[in-house]
Amino acid sequence: MTETTIKKSLFSKIFTTLKQALKGDESFDYTSGSIKKAVILLAIPMVLEMMMESVFALVDLYFVGHLEHSSFAIQTVGLTESVLTVIYSLAIGMSMAATAVVARRIGEKDPISAAKAGMQAIIVAFAVNSLLSIFGIIYAKDILILMGSSIESAEHGYQFTQIMIGSSLCIMLLFLINGIFRGAGNAAIAMKSLWIANICNIILCPILINGFGPVPAFGLIGAALATTIGRSIGVLYQVYHLFFGNGVLKIKVSYFAPDFKQIKALIKIAAPGILQFVIASCSWIFLAQLVATTGGDHGSAGYQTALRIMMFFILPAWGLSNAAATLVGQNLGAKQIERAEKSVYTTARYNVIFMASIMIITLAFGQYIISFFTNDEQVKTIAIEALQIMSIGFIFYGIGMVLINTFNGAGDTWTPTGINFFGFWLFQIPLAFVLAKHFNMGPTGVFIAIPVAETAITLAGIFFYKRGKWKRVQV
Repeated sequence: MTETTIKKSLFSKIFTTLKQALKGDESFDYTSGSIKKAVILLAIPMVLEMMMESVFALVDLYFVGHLEHSSFAIQTVGLTESVLTVIYSLAIGMSMAATAVVARRIGEKDPISAAKAGMQAIIVAFAVNSLLSIFGIIYAKDILILMGSSIESAEHGYQFTQIMIGSSLCIMLLFLINGIFRGAGNAAIAMKSLWIANICNIILCPILINGFGPVPAFGLIGAALATTIGRSIGVLYQVYHLFFGNGVLKIKVSYFAPDFKQIKALIKIAAPGILQFVIASCSWIFLAQLVATTGGDHGSAGYQTALRIMMFFILPAWGLSNAAATLVGQNLGAKQIERAEKSVYTTARYNVIFMASIMIITLAFGQYIISFFTNDEQVKTIAIEALQIMSIGFIFYGIGMVLINTFNGAGDTWTPTGINFFGFWLFQIPLAFVLAKHFNMGPTGVFIAIPVAETAITLAGIFFYKRGKWKRVQV
């Protein structure tokens, strides 16, 4: 075989794998065959899915960053997103439980039980978000002020917060249903739903914010409307494929009848999973409030700008690490423990390469990236400092994400919950407070505390991974 023929054959294999990943192929057995191919088939759509989720915030940030009173608008978007992290925590916790149970049932070759478990998770989501939406609509202004916003800024942006928290069910369902598809091994559907949602958001944002023809300019409120409509369309796409798709999951209306035994089993996994993400998100909320009180409106806007950009890079890495959750869940279900371990190492290696590349990009070009999103010089200066300091820990973030998804995919949700509690509440928050207040470093102290704490959390994750409790968890 000539060298040219070998190259053509290799290119053909790569192209076929990419096409398979983007199209979605539930016929591939993740409990046998090439682990590298399994990671790639799952990771490509998951990375693109999470990249699209991060685009929501960046699109809003770009358009509101060029409005009049942009520091108020940026702060409102950022503080609202910080509060929404609690809802994201609930959504991720529930989706993680759904992924773990669905993946385990698929690994056991029981797709009917997998479908029923997914539907019970949706029932729980409806119950929880009914209360959250009402609370957000009534107390939006108070929430912004509590987060460190000035009264003037809160008056300017509370309606944005009302719409975003009021539509929390769309956020929950988007995460949750994607978790169900990922557990079944169909990450492509999850990816496509986020693409559709984001395309709608990108089209609607400039129209609803700035106005177009007969459509009036809604300003900051337009950003919330565009995001909510986009997410709602994405959910409709997911629901269509749940009922009428050709995948391994076959949904029937009867599956929506409450099964309290299954709901209890899901909550048993989801509760610590939700808690672990609530612990992390509450830490981020505290940090946002600390920056707002020590750095003022411009300091807060700068931090939020840097944070949104950092999330744009980190969420795709989280998507890649999600491959570990599906592979671990399915392989443990198939009693392939050694294969589950190899899947973790392969995913971690890919994530380290990705995050190292991103770290170099943000350190070298951070100022140019920031300049694209805001024209306020004070905001720009703080944002550049924040992004460059926080990006130092990117490699450790990447390893930590894979370990968290390994534990969660195995159903061992208490281990990462404990790690997060000690890492965020007993280490990151006190460190940030001491540096910002006691040493008078202000926002800079907060920025430094973030990569230091994330590194410590990752080291703890490695320790507990090697202890191996996650291999013995029954789901």
